[in-house]
Amino acid sequence: MKPGNKLTGLGLLTAISASLCCITPLLALLAGTSGLASAFSWLDPLRPYLIAFTVLVFTFAWYQKLKPQKQIDCNCEKPENAAFIHTKMFLGIVTVFAVLMLTLPLYAHIFYPKKEARTILSDQANIQTIEFKISGMSCSDCEEHINHEVNKLKGIINSTTSYKNGNAIVKFDKTKINIQNIEMAIARTGYSLTGKK
Repeated sequence: MKPGNKLTGLGLLTAISASLCCITPLLALLAGTSGLASAFSWLDPLRPYLIAFTVLVFTFAWYQKLKPQKQIDCNCEKPENAAFIHTKMFLGIVTVFAVLMLTLPLYAHIFYPKKEARTILSDQANIQTIEFKISGMSCSDCEEHINHEVNKLKGIINSTTSYKNGNAIVKFDKTKINIQNIEMAIARTGYSLTGKK
């Protein structure tokens, strides 16, 4: 394998690794295996380093691909056409894919189905708001995943999750759902409940 191909593969691997903490909740939601969502949240602190490494690897790969080749003056056979995997086109496609992976946290929310809570209010006295403390969230995809699971429950009025604050604030009708059901829905996403207020 040529060094350029090794660089391309390495760059692609680091690009995917940099966004793995955000890719996993999306894949878990699509596959219906919510518990896997937080499996790669430990990679989140490494994200800036993985992004920098990916940029360096692709910069070097493009330098290698674009630098002028030394011309040897001889009557040798002309080199054969390079395989597609060794072309600039292939490197360009892989570079675009890597950029899409690196920027996934910016647009991944569009893949989450909007599940709005549908509760008909009968009595304001039955409305309760509770804050759940949650650990393991690393991006807005984690928020979307938790909101999606909680809003599936009957009796939920509103759910707002913040990975920055490490919490979910849930407003619900206590005659239609209890706190334990909401806790179980959050736990199914794979994130850890650390408390409630």
